[in-house]
Order: sequence, then C-alpha cells, then structure tokens
Amino acid sequence: MKKMTLIVLLSWLFVLGCRATGPSAAQRPLIGITTSYLEQSHTNAVSLNYVEAVLHSGGIPVVLPTIESDEAVRRYVQELDGLILIGGADIPPALYGQTPHETTEVLHERRVGFDRALISQWMASKKPILGVCLGMQFTNVVMGGTMIQDIPSLVGETVVHRKAYHQVSIDANSRLAAILGSDTAMVYSNHHQAVDRIGTGLRPVAYADDGVVEALERTDEGAGLFIQWHAEAMTDRYPEHTRAIYDFLVQLCTQH
Repeated sequence: MKKMTLIVLLSWLFVLGCRATGPSAAQRPLIGITTSYLEQSHTNAVSLNYVEAVLHSGGIPVVLPTIESDEAVRRYVQELDGLILIGGADIPPALYGQTPHETTEVLHERRVGFDRALISQWMASKKPILGVCLGMQFTNVVMGGTMIQDIPSLVGETVVHRKAYHQVSIDANSRLAAILGSDTAMVYSNHHQAVDRIGTGLRPVAYADDGVVEALERTDEGAGLFIQWHAEAMTDRYPEHTRAIYDFLVQLCTQH
C-alpha cells in the first residue's frame, strides 16, 4: 500500500511538473476526479468512463484518492482547474437531519470526510465543477439541502431510476438546455435517492416525469453543472450527449 501511495503522489507531482514546463500541457486543463473507497482492500477505484470522457474532451484527468489530509484538499483546490464528483453509495442522513431509511446504505466515513471537505472548499472557490449522481446529491447536502432517501417507496415507481434510460424535461432557459440543444433528453440513471429541499446557491433545471429533480445549476457566479444521470456511461447509445456535457466542463476550465 505504501508503494501504491507513492506511485499516486509521484504521478500527481509529474502532472504538476508538466503543467508548469510544457506549453502544450498548459493548454489542457487539469480536472480532478473523485474516487470510491473500498474498505476491504484499502484501495480507491473509479470507472474509466469518467477518465476517458475527460480525455476525449481535451482535459487531463487527475484521479483523487480519499486521503485524510486537509493540506492535500487545499492543494487540490488551488492547483486543479476543474473537478468531477462521481457517483457512489448514500450520504449519511445525519448530515441533513434525518434518520436512515431501511434502504439507505451509507458511504464509508473515509470518503464522506474527504468528499465533504473537497466539495465545501471547491464550491467556495467558484471553479468549474461537474457533479454526477451522488456528486450532485452530496453537493446539495453540503450547501444545506436534504434528500429523499428512497424513490420507489417515497415517490413511486412510475419511472425506473436504477440501471435504466428514461426521459427528462429541461428548463428551456437553462444552461443545460443550451449545452444539449434541447429541452428534453434521454438519460441513463442508476440511483434510488434524490434531492429534496434544494441547497443554497443551486436551482433545479431538469425533472423526470415523476417529479424527481434531475439536474441543478449554480445561481451564484460559480461555474458548474450537477446531473443525476451518468452521461459518461452513455457513449454506446448517445455519444453526442456524453461529449456535450464533458466538452462543456473542459471549456469552462479552459476559460477559467
């Protein structure tokens, strides 16, 4: 494990060195990607779908381990140009003032601590951010929002949100509608929870047919988009959708 940690840190330092000295690399924004923590093997993991989506849109992906270091979090916020918050298990309900529903399966405390600190500092920085699935939910909670802990039992089953495609309606005046060039979209979802009360500085801009909020945008001067679906997993059926979402993030990072 010490060897693996050293490799991760050396890779990070190498990327920073390239950014500082290579003019071509400096034109490609560094985009951090959070990871899942696997307790049994004491490892971090992330789907390569996120990594490849960033690469194909012109960014340099930097995979972020769930290290317990305030200094590392601060450095990430300072050095990275953009951030992707990936999907995962459920947020501890205590963070938004609720007791656990019987279906709630909470994240490991190691990831909870890392993601919570990173989201808080990143949102304050106003830098470009893309929250995916849990990434959208956790940002909403950090910003003071709450959660619906189980869609099937608390909302209904008219729309299948787990490992399925379904349609969403998008606010025609939103940035998301401009990105996709449409006020509707077919999206791939894999979740059983949803945002409820919306956090400070966020607004809903897309909904499923059952009323579940499917996307949030920032209302302050910060740059970012939060989607409940997995755009990075849609390349087989809707590659133009994946490219539009990730191109948007990379362009934001480049402009920033």
